Amino acid sequence: MDVTRISASSYSNTAPLIWSFLYGQNHGKVEIILDTAPARSAELLSQDRVDAALVPVIAYQFIDKVRLIPDVCVGAKERVRSVCLVTKGDDLENAKTVSLDVSSRTSVVLTKIIFREFLGFEPEWRDANPDVDAMLAESDCALIIGDPALSIPDQSTPAAVAAGDSSLVTHHSSLRKFDLANLWHHHTGLGFVFAMWMTRLDKVSIDFAAARDEGLAHIDEIVSNYESDIPLSRRELKEYLSENISYSVDAPMRQGMDLYFQLAQKNGLLMESKPLTFV
Repeated sequence: MDVTRISASSYSNTAPLIWSFLYGQNHGKVEIILDTAPARSAELLSQDRVDAALVPVIAYQFIDKVRLIPDVCVGAKERVRSVCLVTKGDDLENAKTVSLDVSSRTSVVLTKIIFREFLGFEPEWRDANPDVDAMLAESDCALIIGDPALSIPDQSTPAAVAAGDSSLVTHHSSLRKFDLANLWHHHTGLGFVFAMWMTRLDKVSIDFAAARDEGLAHIDEIVSNYESDIPLSRRELKEYLSENISYSVDAPMRQGMDLYFQLAQKNGLLMESKPLTFV
């Protein structure tokens, strides 16, 4: 019998969704492919190289005959912390050039919507590797996603201070960090879905919701796996995974996804917005 193959990003915010497949009840039942770039999972799914993948939501509009697996997601109700725009201290309104980390098309499209719809202007876009120093050396603003974004302290709660990393504070103290989910919520009042499990099959044998619940029951183990790699205190990392990130789609998040697709189409970032189809 063929083994089910799945793919996901290896960022810490996906850990509760994949813990079961790596360490829990689903260990050994599937083959899982991990990559730091969320766009890689979309590529594997579109090529039928995996049966299901945790995919940036914008890819739903580009992958033929794809279906969403309901309820399970990586999203945020108000503040995500790990998807952000960073400047050298200026307001976003002063950004004439923006370097984009293109490893997640969802965040790139969201960034363009925020500038066009909410800030009312279009900066020059520059594709770049996810290196905040290199990005800001050539642009006024940088889009950073995933765990690298967590290394940039929030001004209100400087993570590096809590983690005791004074060198990081010194290095990034002049930067300003703008949370994309918070910007979206400020202007729309809605939550945001960044990624969902998707498949091109008629049905899948995996209970992704049960796998999520098992992962969430092991948050402490997950924090232990990541705390040496991410400059957050143990308390902050647990708060990030259990409070900032939402792993279920509530009504405002579903409405936010619908609006996101509508605005993407309005701004020429989608040719058309196809209706959501679920397994």
